Amino acid sequence: MNHARYLHTASVLTNGKVLVVGGYNGSGYLTSAELYDPSTGLWTLTGNMNDARCLHAASVLANGKVLVSGGWNGTYAWTSAELYDPSTELWNVTGNMNTPRDLHAASVLTNGKVLVSGGWNGTNSWASAELYDPSTGLWNATGNMSNPRYRYEASVLANGIVLVSGGYGGAYLTSAELYDPSTGLWIFTGSMNIGRYWHTASVLTNGKVLVAGGYNGAYLKSAELYYPW
Repeated sequence: MNHARYLHTASVLTNGKVLVVGGYNGSGYLTSAELYDPSTGLWTLTGNMNDARCLHAASVLANGKVLVSGGWNGTYAWTSAELYDPSTELWNVTGNMNTPRDLHAASVLTNGKVLVSGGWNGTNSWASAELYDPSTGLWNATGNMSNPRYRYEASVLANGIVLVSGGYGGAYLTSAELYDPSTGLWIFTGSMNIGRYWHTASVLTNGKVLVAGGYNGAYLKSAELYYPW
């Protein structure tokens, strides 16, 4: 890459390139973004974001644009969000979230809206969730999770329901919850066997979700499977 960075995001665009955005490099919080081209194996700089941020979320929308939401700038968590347009390689500000958040999750729903939930603002962890509507550029509150949590994982299941697992909310969480876009409500589902945060969650081709690794006071090598049915 052109810039050293961590706590950034990487998004596979509809043209096959990979957009890497923001992060921290030990000296400052970054506005820079760059594109990886698999056909050449090279990185090129693209337009800078308007706000420097790390620990944000990035979502590829149905129209191919990338929504970046929230994040941390070294002093506070952002409510701001912005859109990257691959056709112009420029960023445009869009509607602000209702709640400042970093370490949250963002999930593109089957209806095209983006569900943002949980997170942290440097002081508090959140149970709240909100929906971004690409057609209006606005955010609207939706049902709250039962547990405030951050550094957790969100997975869109084959039926369009969103599974959130683990995270931290006063303790390392084993709990998991399901968001139903048709009702805007959350319900608890089976808990994990081990509390964990900063783990990974992968939706497999058979519909199950593989949760692996993470941290709960110790670095974890364990893995477990969630069965949606």
